[in-house]
Amino acid sequence: MDSTETHTVAVIAFDGISAFHLSVPSIVFGDNLARLGVPRYRLLICGERTGLVSTLSGFDIDVPHDLSVLQEAHTVIVPAWRDPDERPPEALLQALCAAHERGARMVGLCLGAFVLAEAGLLDGRTASTHWVWGSDFAKKYPKIKLDPKALFLDDDDILTSAGTAAAIDCCLHLLRRDHGAEVANHVARRLVVAPCRHGNQAQYIEQPLPKADGRDLLGKTLDWAIAHLEQPLCLDQLAARSGLSRRSFTRRFKMKTGTTVTQWLLSHRLSAAQRLLETTDKPIERIADLVGFGSTVSLRRHFVAAFSISPSAYRKQFPRA
Repeated sequence: MDSTETHTVAVIAFDGISAFHLSVPSIVFGDNLARLGVPRYRLLICGERTGLVSTLSGFDIDVPHDLSVLQEAHTVIVPAWRDPDERPPEALLQALCAAHERGARMVGLCLGAFVLAEAGLLDGRTASTHWVWGSDFAKKYPKIKLDPKALFLDDDDILTSAGTAAAIDCCLHLLRRDHGAEVANHVARRLVVAPCRHGNQAQYIEQPLPKADGRDLLGKTLDWAIAHLEQPLCLDQLAARSGLSRRSFTRRFKMKTGTTVTQWLLSHRLSAAQRLLETTDKPIERIADLVGFGSTVSLRRHFVAAFSISPSAYRKQFPRA
């Protein structure tokens, strides 16, 4: 994203929209976060018509813009569509196609993937949507490869996400793409959500990690592990440090984090590698050591698997003065 140009995000609103799904991009890209030092976006709520539209929550919202603003949008976001069996209005589908052809980044949150699919924008691609409607999606759109487990999928100019929490993950991922890990993590902390859940992670709601107090030996152990990622950490070592048996540690760890020790360590190591690649000139070999991968080969393998880009190519997206 060009820092000299204000990035315009257009969010589609329609009768029967989920107020929550409309609020997710509004919170992440709206002016209310500008005071946190987040680079400003120009957020436009638009629809097939202006004026009041109904929401699933029982109140109406005022839509100030029509679909013509898609002509100036850099990113177009379609929140969860009201009914997967209902074909969206032709005017909306045509406007989405025109925006994509012009070069806009397209995003389908949850059932918004059905709208992008109906417009033909996902043909030949891999997409994600809410798992409940996964089989319906696959049957309805055979030209699209559905990944039923992914939280969200980033196919460069088109992104799709799974359900409610994954919509937040997808929007934070866009913020990370545009402005880096530090900005995205800062916003995530203010929203009290996990700073980074990778798109290929399974569709489950990750429990936030509470701040450890003096009696929470497990929490203190995890804080220690994050501060010592360069060490060859393992389940037995962390269990011993917590004063727990391997079995008890595994059970309590799963309850606290919602994931396994291996995946948790990998996630934190990848996030640490991203921050170092974005903010330092340290050699990639040194970064691999600092975050605990041990070798550039291991770092590159895990990094490419998680982000579909090599560490060196990722670093080039964040040139340093």
